[in-house]
Amino acid sequence: MTYAPLSLDTVRQEVKVNDELIDLTSYEYRVLEYLMLHAGKVISKLELTEHIYDQDFDRDSNVLEVFVGRLRKKIDPQSTLKPIETVRGRGYRFSLAAATDG
Repeated sequence: MTYAPLSLDTVRQEVKVNDELIDLTSYEYRVLEYLMLHAGKVISKLELTEHIYDQDFDRDSNVLEVFVGRLRKKIDPQSTLKPIETVRGRGYRFSLAAATDG
């Protein structure tokens, strides 16, 4: 999947920004992959939590916010792209437009 300048390779489980490999934890990768697979759609914190954890997890925890914060810093350190939006009271949305071959 490519949302210029961000690309995600689901086979290799790699993320690149401007063709530079970004080091993500497995949880950070799963959050980003899920958001990118549902680009443009608001994903609730509950839905994301259920996706990244197989067992019951404390849904009041702020761990998800920490993952999203770290993702933002790793893939957009200058805060110019803003690929992950917070939709207040509803969740998160991946907001970059898909790159097209042309």
